[in-house]
Formats: sequence, C-alpha cells, structure tokens
Amino acid sequence: MPDIHISGLSKQFGSTKVLKGLNLTVKDGEFLTLLGSSGCGKSTLLKLIAGLDQPDSGEIRLGDSDLLALSPSQRDCAMVFQSYALYPHMTVGGNICTPLLMRGLNFWGRLPGAKYFSAKTRQIQAEAEVNARKVAQSLGIEALWERKPAQLSGGQRQRVALARAMVRHPAVFLFDEPLSNLDVNLRQALRAEIRQLHDDLGVTFIYVTHDQHEAMSMSDRVAVMREGRILQLGTPEEIYNRPANLDVARFVGAPRINLLDGDVRADGGVWAQDCRLGYSHGKPGSCRIAFRPQSGSLDLEDGLEVQGTVVSVEFTGAEQIASLQVSGTEESIVFCFPSNTEAIRVGQALRVSVPFDEIHIFDGDGQRRAFDHLARLMNAAA
Repeated sequence: MPDIHISGLSKQFGSTKVLKGLNLTVKDGEFLTLLGSSGCGKSTLLKLIAGLDQPDSGEIRLGDSDLLALSPSQRDCAMVFQSYALYPHMTVGGNICTPLLMRGLNFWGRLPGAKYFSAKTRQIQAEAEVNARKVAQSLGIEALWERKPAQLSGGQRQRVALARAMVRHPAVFLFDEPLSNLDVNLRQALRAEIRQLHDDLGVTFIYVTHDQHEAMSMSDRVAVMREGRILQLGTPEEIYNRPANLDVARFVGAPRINLLDGDVRADGGVWAQDCRLGYSHGKPGSCRIAFRPQSGSLDLEDGLEVQGTVVSVEFTGAEQIASLQVSGTEESIVFCFPSNTEAIRVGQALRVSVPFDEIHIFDGDGQRRAFDHLARLMNAAA
C-alpha cells in the first residue's frame, strides 16, 4: 500500500480549532502512534482518515488517490474503538462475520431467513464463517463463538473487536485508545498482542493514545501532539533521548523530566547551579537545564551536582523515588534510585550528580539548543 500523505489539515468545531494545518506522512506498513493529552486532536485526526468526519481544509492522500473523495466504505480502513462497539444482540461469531456479510450480501440477502431461499446467500455466509473462525482462532477466542458481548470480560471484548477488524483484511488499521478501559496487567498483555499482530500482518497501523508507555513500547514512530499540531515525529528512542522542545520533554517520561534555570554566557559557556556544563552555540541568555529522574547518581564524582533536602520518598518495589527541595527552584527535583540503594529518608540532605551527557538544554522559547557537554569537550581537547 502507498504511504498516507496528510497536508494542511484543519478542523474546527464551533470556535474551537482542533487541528491547525497539520502535516504528516504515514509510511506503508509502519506502526505510528499519535500521542497527546485529551483535546489535542489525535482522535479527530483518526476520524478524518477513516472518513467519519470531514476536514475544513487540507488533503489526505493515499499515494495518488484523494481519500477525501472516497466514502468511508471505500477507504479500506478498519477502526477499533475504545468502547469496543460490539452488537449486543449478536454472538461473538455474528459480530466477527458482520463486515464480511455487509460486504458480500445485498439488502435482501441480509434479511432473516434469506439463506433458506438463496444458495448464493448460504455460500457467502458459509465462507464468511470459515474466514471468521480462522481469525477467531488466531486470537484465541474461538471457544467464545456462541457467547454474547455481555458474557465476555473486557479483554475478550477487545479481542472480538480486533477480530472484527482483522477479518476484512484492511489496508489500514485505526485504533482509538482501545486499551484504556482495561486493567494494567491486561493492557500489558494486549499491547504485546497488538504489536505481534502488526508484525504478522505487515500493514499500516495508526494508534491513538494518551498513555506514553503504550506509545513508546509499541510504535515504530511516535507523533507527539498538542493543540492540533505535531510537536515532534520520531522513533521512541529519538522522542525520549532527544526531545525537540520543552513540551515534548515534559510530556514524555515518568516521572516528569527535571528542570533547572541556567544561562548561556557571552563565551558560549552553559552554567547552572554554579557549575559549567559545556558549550552552546547561539545567542547568550537564560536557558532551561533538563535531565531525567533516572539519570541521577549518588556515587558519580563528575557531573552537574544537585543538592537539596528530601521532601518525599515513594517506594515502588523496583525503585525509590525521592523528591528534593533545591534552592532556587519552585518545583521539586525528582530522582529514581534502585530499590537496593540505602534507604532514603524525608528530611535527609542529599547530594546527587547528573552526568553531563544526560543533560538537555532548551532556550527561552522552549526549543532544543545544540549543546556540547563538558565531558565531550574534554575528550576532544585530549
């Protein structure tokens, strides 16, 4: 299947602009996740691709074809919803077969009892059941064939919804927060199943979520959205390790990234907490120093030194998460230490070092600055 090209896409509901001239290319066969908080426009974008709504302006093209000129049924997209959207009066088998019967039978062929009067109708229904059973077997739900949705657990309903989408063999799968109603353990299991499904089918998946763990663990690429625009598009590693701006840095990662005030001096030196961190090109002035909570060390001798008083400690089993009140900062600075670290207590004075190569620099308007950290400069000089 060709790539999907989206250009200048805008959508407004009343006075609220949901999408603002959005541009995006979805590569053939990739798993792309639209990540953002509620109201950022990610679900609206998915509905525009599916044809469930129309944009105010812009284009959506599948190769050379104009998708906006096609009806939803002609776009060869299968959508999986957060609410499952199963027919409550039908069995599992009936739900999975429905897309094939809707495609293969006319109005008269869908009427109750039509199979008793038409051999062709019986043949289409039999073929649909064979294909549907194969898909149900691949998802491990064939034993549920005769049950109705009310008799299923949340995970079973989601598998039925997946099967109903799969049975059509669409060119594009669209997922609108399909796991948000499930408990943590079930979400983890279904994340792995959906990723495996993508690898097996080799078709394009576009997945919408506000859960960064889903986005980072499943995707080939992630588009981080805010207020109708894409802030950054890249692999999970790029999004996490090289956030393009402060908004992406703060949204991705848990606990949230730490921020300190810093400044770039006239000679290009970057300073924070009375420590020279390295060199940055561009105009001198104030900047924000950012580093992940997981980057702190109690043993490191060299790096940015952060000193403060512990104001809270959370024990998660795998980690101790300590929040420090640091002089000159409004927000606490958070560090994550392995659980086998000596117990940290509230009120304790703590000195933590952050390696220079774990530090990100953002300028006054929140954009990433080029930064040569001190360790790199020292190695180059040697």
